[in-house]
Amino acid sequence: MVHLSLARYASIGFFGLGNMGKHMVHHLTAANHRLTVFDVNSQALDHFKGQKQINIASSPENVVKNSDFIILMLPNGEIVRNVCQTNIFPIAKKDTLIIDSSTIDVQTSKEMAKIAQHKQLRFVDAPVSGGVVGAQKGTLTFMVGGEEDDFKCVESILSQMGKNIVHTGPNGSGLVAKICNNLLSAISMIGTSEAMNLGIKLGLDKIVLAQLINSSTGQCWSSQTYNPCPDILPNVPSSNNYNGGFASELMKKDLLLALDIAKEVQAPIPLTEQAADFYCKICSNGLNKHDFSVTFKYLNEH
Repeated sequence: MVHLSLARYASIGFFGLGNMGKHMVHHLTAANHRLTVFDVNSQALDHFKGQKQINIASSPENVVKNSDFIILMLPNGEIVRNVCQTNIFPIAKKDTLIIDSSTIDVQTSKEMAKIAQHKQLRFVDAPVSGGVVGAQKGTLTFMVGGEEDDFKCVESILSQMGKNIVHTGPNGSGLVAKICNNLLSAISMIGTSEAMNLGIKLGLDKIVLAQLINSSTGQCWSSQTYNPCPDILPNVPSSNNYNGGFASELMKKDLLLALDIAKEVQAPIPLTEQAADFYCKICSNGLNKHDFSVTFKYLNEH
C-alpha cells in the first residue's frame, strides 16, 4: 500500500501538460516531489526541458513504471480509458494510486476504478475547479471521489496544487460534483456576457457596469474573477483575445455530460440544454479553441 509518508516526497507520474497541467506540475516540483511527465504534444514537453526534478518521459510506459502516484489531466473519457488500459494498468506496480483529474463521464470513471481495484491498484476521480488562474496560483478546488483511505493518501499531494480538497464520497462522486459546478459556470458566463453586452450597447461604460454588477446581486465568479468583456480584468483570457484558459469545446463536452447524466435520473435542466446549444453554436463558428468566456465576443458580433 502507498503510505501517507510516501506522499510527502512522492514519485509522481503526470499525463497531460496543457493549460492546467503545466502549472500543476510546477507546484508539485516546488513541494519537492519528483515528477515524470508525458504529453502527446511534444511542444508541451519543451516547456520542462532542463528543469530539475522533472524527467521528460520518452514514452507513457516510462511515466508509469517508477511512479507511486499517477495524475491524469486529459481531455476526455476515451483518452483516459485508453491511457489506463494500454499504458497504466498492465505496467503499474501494486498499490500505485491513480488520481484522475480529468473531467469525463461518470460511468467510464467508475469502470476504471473497478478495473484498477481488480489489478490491485488504487483509483480516485479528482476533477478540479478554478481554471487556469487557480492552477497558476495553486488555489484549485479538488472534488475527490474514492475510498476514505485513498482520499487521505492523496490529500497532501493535492493540497500542493489547491486550497480546497473535498472528499465528495465514493468513486464517481467527484465527477458528479464537477459536472454540476460546470453547468452552473457555463450558465453564469452566458448571463454575464449578455448583461455586459447589453449594457455596453445601451451606452454604459464597461468598467462602471462591471463595478456595479460586482457590488450588486448579479455578482458571480464570471463577473468578478473571470469577466468575459475585454480589458475589465488583466491576466484573463478575455483580455488576451480569448487565448488560453478553458476551451469552449471542453465546456461543450461538459455540458453534454451534464445532459446525459441528468437524463439517467430524469432531472430537468432546461437552462443547461440551452447553454449546451449555445456552446455548440460557438464551436461551430470557429471559436471552439477559444476560452469559454468567448460568449461575450460571440454575442457582440452576432
